[in-house]
Amino acid sequence: MDLPFILQNISNAMSLGSLYALIAIGYTMVYGILRLINFAHGDVFMLGGYIAFYSMTIFFMPWWAGFVVAFGLTGIFGIGLERLAYRPLRNSPKISIMISAIGASFLIQNLATVIFGGRPKGFPTPDFFNKVVRIGHISVVAISLIIPVLAGILLAVLLYIIHRTKTGMAMRAVSTDLPAARLMAIDVNKIVSFTFGTGSVLAAIGGVMWALKYPQLNPTMGMIPGLKCFIAAVIGGIGNITGAVLGGLLLGFIEIMIIAFLPTLTGYRDAFAFIMLIIVLLVKPSGLLGKNQIEKV
Repeated sequence: MDLPFILQNISNAMSLGSLYALIAIGYTMVYGILRLINFAHGDVFMLGGYIAFYSMTIFFMPWWAGFVVAFGLTGIFGIGLERLAYRPLRNSPKISIMISAIGASFLIQNLATVIFGGRPKGFPTPDFFNKVVRIGHISVVAISLIIPVLAGILLAVLLYIIHRTKTGMAMRAVSTDLPAARLMAIDVNKIVSFTFGTGSVLAAIGGVMWALKYPQLNPTMGMIPGLKCFIAAVIGGIGNITGAVLGGLLLGFIEIMIIAFLPTLTGYRDAFAFIMLIIVLLVKPSGLLGKNQIEKV
């Protein structure tokens, strides 16, 4: 294997891993606040791609305006999803909330099939994102360079919000002890809505970037990426944002390198994600950057 071949695959791995990281952050944010696995997160990812698609094809918006509309509407959808499906069950047993999340996921998928149709749709990728950039002996499509840079910027902004703003301080307080946060006059509902909205916007950004990189939309497109990003969040330490990014990058590298160096195992690339999850849970159940926690009953 020559150096250009390795570098080419590293760039592909960075791009895929950054996509996983964007979606995994949403999982880990919601879990960090409510100890809830939002199984509908992958379907929110799918909606972001569809809204951007129809904004550009039906309403003839410029691509950048369509993307902004997709991010905004998906964020609002995430807030509405929390209020309708999760907030009424906040004081119920955890199994009830989990069942509600699974039900919401299937509902969104089936509604999307009815509304958008089951036939895959080609995403209109602007020429800007398809430009080939040559770096030395390797050629990289522009979108593969944009995704890691965008993921890094969004991670920096999110960490700033969490560690340097009053909203972030309230998020950390709610994550640590929700009843005590209420006693300190923190509007828990507002913080939870902000968390769901932010996570949904990140999922929408991931969905649009995914559609630009793999330009095809279908109502179930969020299922496998959603599962993999959940795995990435668990591997990194669910509840830890930096851990989610690390898990996403690690998962992306493993997938791409398996395809590159062991092409006969390409058909098993999804299985390796689950194998990796099992190994991490056996060796370090809290994840690579996670901390051991006592489950509150």
